[in-house]
Amino acid sequence: MNILVAPDSFKGTFSAAEVAAHIAAGIRSAGGAARELPVADGGEGTFEALAAGLDARPVRVATVGPWGEPVDAVIGLTDGGTAVVELAAASGLNLPSCTGRDPVAASTYGTGVLIAEAARYGARRILVAAGGSATTDGGVGAIAAIEDRGGILGAEIVVLSDVTTRFSDAARVFGPQKGAGQDTVGLLTRRLDMLAESFAHDYGRDPRPVDRTGAAGGFSGGLWARYGASLVSGADYVLDLLGFDAHLAGSSAVVVGEGRLDSQTGQGKIIAAILARAGTTPVYAVVGSVDPDFGAAADRFAGIIVAGTPAAMAAAGAELAGVVPQSPRPRDMPSVRAHQWT
Repeated sequence: MNILVAPDSFKGTFSAAEVAAHIAAGIRSAGGAARELPVADGGEGTFEALAAGLDARPVRVATVGPWGEPVDAVIGLTDGGTAVVELAAASGLNLPSCTGRDPVAASTYGTGVLIAEAARYGARRILVAAGGSATTDGGVGAIAAIEDRGGILGAEIVVLSDVTTRFSDAARVFGPQKGAGQDTVGLLTRRLDMLAESFAHDYGRDPRPVDRTGAAGGFSGGLWARYGASLVSGADYVLDLLGFDAHLAGSSAVVVGEGRLDSQTGQGKIIAAILARAGTTPVYAVVGSVDPDFGAAADRFAGIIVAGTPAAMAAAGAELAGVVPQSPRPRDMPSVRAHQWT
């Protein structure tokens, strides 16, 4: 029996690596074998997953946050010419502000600095994890910073996201969580439409009909229009990079995890991608909480355990070691009913 432990982070609480380590420790304590494979989908934790998978070295860059305050951020650089950039490191919702967290003023300029620096260091491919932004500027801040610093020097930009939202819908879908009220959402939506028309005029590319152009408040759409950036599923990109399918082939079961199972779990998130690839291999979820509206989607799992502390995660791992057989047959598979460890 070998259990593949492939959780996402518990947002704002435990990193994916920490969650994987706690669950795997519980499995091993009960005599099971576990392989730890922390994953991400373009949001929190994607930088760490990509940097580890690519063996990228960290390089510190001085930049600015979404409201202009100085920020020290880290980009990852590989010997093969790939760079890893995390948008949230310079344009993230959780960055501090001394001037107020104005959703209209929030800019991706600082992320543009990171991209331009990656190009200056010689990166030919720049991966940008687009989750966790404070911004709805359509990427114009990032474009301005890149142009101010000499452009991308022929590099390819790949934007990884966990959403398929389109450009004009970015403010409506994500604005409220960034502090935008109804009137402000309307203002931001009108601004995005004006930007899209400007992109179409200046670059010959209108982002509005294209999936994923609304990620990070339209940042992805702006970079698609100006630089021809590739817009991809962060979940699938990370899974491919980490060789998930090969690890899956030798596993009796997979354990996934995230802070909360809810209606968004199946919409481009890493757990949905793993479920799609798992085939007949049973998938268990160890999560911080389950939304009451999650409902019938729970049937896609062999079992769900709510475990929000390190001790509870370890206990969940030990329990799973006892129910996953050496050679599972899905129809006869013993199940772990949804319950909670405390």
